[in-house]
Amino acid sequence: MYDKTLALARLDEAQARIEELGRNTAKRDFSASVQEGTTIARQLLQVLLASERKEFDPNADLLSLWKTLVKGQPHWNTIRDNCRELVYYQNCLEMGREDALPPQPEKMLLHTLRHLYLYARSHTEQSQEETL
Repeated sequence: MYDKTLALARLDEAQARIEELGRNTAKRDFSASVQEGTTIARQLLQVLLASERKEFDPNADLLSLWKTLVKGQPHWNTIRDNCRELVYYQNCLEMGREDALPPQPEKMLLHTLRHLYLYARSHTEQSQEETL
């Protein structure tokens, strides 16, 4: 059962974690920030999948969740590049290619997460589904 109020609350919790991540970026290793950011992004997509009443594996990686979300609803392509950007950061770090990261990667990570949150929040707010 989908509860729009609960979905909005979960999205706002994720947003608070994004802002906390932003306050602590100078204190953390970028790799830990990317890992935390990816976890937050996965949770955002899980909220969206639940709101769309789509079955998903809660342990699925970010791109798998996005692929499940976009099936039959191409408007979710809007966030595709944000999801791919997070995976790109992970891959750069895993391959030891920090030189391939954008300038000021911490800021880009936060911008990417904020975009995901804002798109998810506005979509959920505008949805016609109410608490069932």
